[in-house]
Amino acid sequence: QVQLVESGGGLVQPGGSLRLSCTASGNIFSRAIVAWYRQAPGKQRDLVAELTKDGTTNYADSVKGRFTISRDNAKNTVFLQMNSLKPEDTAVYYCNLWTPSQAYWGQGTQVTVSS
Repeated sequence: QVQLVESGGGLVQPGGSLRLSCTASGNIFSRAIVAWYRQAPGKQRDLVAELTKDGTTNYADSVKGRFTISRDNAKNTVFLQMNSLKPEDTAVYYCNLWTPSQAYWGQGTQVTVSS
């Protein structure tokens, strides 16, 4: 069974930066598409960024140029570097691993952008 453990969330002022990490157990990480989603209160869970195993990236328009997704297959870890944070980035951020047979979710980490 694959488990995802996220870290790096917290409270940051507008314009600040945070780096989220998500480490997976098991041996599927290198074969999976990895992604970050977020869900603000009262809203649906939306894709923030995804990264395929061959390095192709896809970002939500709202975070392009500010967020960067990356992965370290040797450490089974995916990162989300978030710069120039805005209050509207406030949400619970979820790590996701996708394979053709199954998708896995982390427990979520809160990111709050406020002065």
